[in-house]
Amino acid sequence: MKRTSFRAMECPIARGLDRVGEWWSILILRDAFNGRTRFDEFQESLGIAPNMLARRLKALVEAGLLEKRRYSERPARHEYVLTDRGRDFRPVLVMLQAWGNAHFAPEGRSVLTINTLTGLEAAPVVIDSVTGLPITDSAFRTVAGPAASERTRRRYDTARPKARDDES
Repeated sequence: MKRTSFRAMECPIARGLDRVGEWWSILILRDAFNGRTRFDEFQESLGIAPNMLARRLKALVEAGLLEKRRYSERPARHEYVLTDRGRDFRPVLVMLQAWGNAHFAPEGRSVLTINTLTGLEAAPVVIDSVTGLPITDSAFRTVAGPAASERTRRRYDTARPKARDDES
């Protein structure tokens, strides 16, 4: 069964999901951030079938998140290295990890992000670099951007923004 492609959708969330929305892809990226680069390393870490891993790696290379580099001629062997686009995904993974730890880890946090200079656990938060406010503040809402189609403009113009008083 072929999955639906979101590539042509105007929404940046949909387009991003088209590239990394399959769960194996996110776990492969997680492992790449943890230093894994070779097919057998990913397979051992994930316990994924070889044909599925090959498809996911190919898709991540095509999406520009990983680069395939040959490291052996005989036999031909490749490693998969994060690209700049792939490295830009790290904050998404860190926030997903923090969210999972906060809401879906009844046994406690099993994986943490630490500051290697201080040894302290990181407390990740997404902030607006202009105001310094956390992006979860009710001052923020999603609106149609300059390249939005009329359909997208209607979708966001009719959405009722959540007022500060509605949060309680």
